[in-house]
Amino acid sequence: MEIILILSALILGFVFVLIAVPPIIRIAKAKHLFEPFEERKVHTKVVPPLGGVAIFFGFTLSTIFATDGLRLDSLKYIYAAVLLMFFIGLKDDLMVISARKKLIIQIIAAVLLIVFAQIRFTSLHGVFGEQHIGQLTGFSLTLFAMIVIINAFNLIDGVDGLASGLGMLASFVFGTWFYLVESYPLAIISFAMVGSLAAFFLYNVFGNSNKLFMGDTGSLIIGVILAVMVVYFNELNLTAPEPYRIGGAPAVSFAIIIVPLIDTLRVMTIRIWQRRSPFSPDKNHIHHRLLALLHSHLKVTLAVVFGNILIIAIAIGLNHWRINVNIQFVIIFLVGLIFSFIPSYVLRFKKARRTKKAYSV
Repeated sequence: MEIILILSALILGFVFVLIAVPPIIRIAKAKHLFEPFEERKVHTKVVPPLGGVAIFFGFTLSTIFATDGLRLDSLKYIYAAVLLMFFIGLKDDLMVISARKKLIIQIIAAVLLIVFAQIRFTSLHGVFGEQHIGQLTGFSLTLFAMIVIINAFNLIDGVDGLASGLGMLASFVFGTWFYLVESYPLAIISFAMVGSLAAFFLYNVFGNSNKLFMGDTGSLIIGVILAVMVVYFNELNLTAPEPYRIGGAPAVSFAIIIVPLIDTLRVMTIRIWQRRSPFSPDKNHIHHRLLALLHSHLKVTLAVVFGNILIIAIAIGLNHWRINVNIQFVIIFLVGLIFSFIPSYVLRFKKARRTKKAYSV
């Protein structure tokens, strides 16, 4: 019965988004709601940035139908947090608001989840030698993690299919594990997100007249749902049955969403090094570098998603070999960092070769 509910969440999420996108595009065109051109943007024509509306519609309806009869006390608060992300993201997509206001709403949503839904870290699983942590430390760590994850997925949304592709991958991995440990409501939420993002991916990557972007609405919703999944994944691994218990849960969860996190850390470090605001826009993201090499949004997305799959496999392997969780963290971090810098080094090498060739001629 549970597998039927999970599959129904996947299918309903896909179908609802598939149905929702065409009327959303018609409204956007009638009201001239398009993504404005900016120097750092990589698209070449006006496209409605309202894909997040369809994702919200598909995700919420599919989870409401599929979780009917199952109990998850935190679900109403998860919906409330998603609703906050929906409205602040939609306002930013249509009117543009300050980063400060967005951050305030993100903090409110995170506090709602931590305080009322009790979704927070209670253990570090041996990271820095710590196991159980107090309420204040757990609150602070969870708040920080949620804000970072939400903004990381907001920043990675730079080329067609990338944020939705990474969101699908992470949701699928988390959802599969939740199913194996019989946390069926969480598995339903995860696969509802997979289905919703899969339908959006088709319009976003392969659409022509029906093409649209997810906008901040979509990326913020993905971020808050995956932030919730990361906390639950770490907490449930404290009591999960063998053979599904993951001792290095923090390192594995880090690997599952590593691309947005490492990319955000890398670009902000570069901006600070150049004495600019860490929040100033530029084209130093990994997808910008890969696009200069591959010249295709789909190729960039597939390359990044494949790289993320490889890092997840490494993390699972390290956990299987029972490597210390701190060493796992270091290895995963270094692998992710190397992966993020490869496109920039390849571009520099190609540029140096062209310069050398021009001088030799």
